[in-house]
Amino acid sequence: MNSAVSKALSAAAARQVVIRPTRGLFDLELGNVWQYRELLITLMMRDIQVLYKQAALGAAWAVIQPVFAVAVFTIVFGNFAKMPSDGIPYPLFAFAAVLPWTYFAEATRRASTGLVDDADLVKKVYFPRLIIPLAKVAAPLVDFAIAFGVLLVMMVYYGVMPSFKLLAVIPLIGVAALFALSIGMWLGPINVRFRDVKHTVPFMLQIGMYASPIVYPLSQVPAEWKTLYSLNPMVGVIEGFRWAVVDRGNPDFGALGVGLAVIAVMLVVGLVYFKNQERSFADVI
Repeated sequence: MNSAVSKALSAAAARQVVIRPTRGLFDLELGNVWQYRELLITLMMRDIQVLYKQAALGAAWAVIQPVFAVAVFTIVFGNFAKMPSDGIPYPLFAFAAVLPWTYFAEATRRASTGLVDDADLVKKVYFPRLIIPLAKVAAPLVDFAIAFGVLLVMMVYYGVMPSFKLLAVIPLIGVAALFALSIGMWLGPINVRFRDVKHTVPFMLQIGMYASPIVYPLSQVPAEWKTLYSLNPMVGVIEGFRWAVVDRGNPDFGALGVGLAVIAVMLVVGLVYFKNQERSFADVI
């Protein structure tokens, strides 16, 4: 346990902490998370530092990964397959989707395996275990912010000047973060018992990428399938990103509404499940 984490735990422990049995299914003790907010920030900063430690290219990886993905998509789907892009230059069309998806995928992967990755911390000291998936979801926001600068450069290059609608990116990435957190609260406890999760998550994310309007526009989905398709919350997020970036048309509020409803259910049930399993993490992990 590094010194920064130890100091954060000591600061939280300096306050009076009462550990008691839960009182009912919905006794989630969310107030404890705020009490340990210093630990949350410390874990988030640690994850950011560890990610680029001894990496030759450092933070450049935050740009390299989405840029290479967009280059491949542009060649294969934009040039060879002639995939429509609703009149938007295909590289910009793809980057506006790859950017939120890359954040979501990385946040989901980290949140799903975070409890096992931090097993030593979980076994040695008390703190609200929800801190771990929260920190894992927050840390990739730094990569997102770096890559967002590349998106701004691409917008200027293609003659798309930023407008006030670009501010919609903030709540949209918040929706993606909540979706990643809801998945992490389900898969994290499962991963404590069954380590297959770390192998399953990349496979699930790969399927999810093609089940989201990344290489093709939402307009290509048949109308009778759109409601079912929108059960994937990233559909509304990605379409909202494109609207905010290119300032054309209107965001699909129907897809966003369906996605938010799905996230709300997953968050509430996920919190209950996570809290119910929390008491056994240290014994099983």
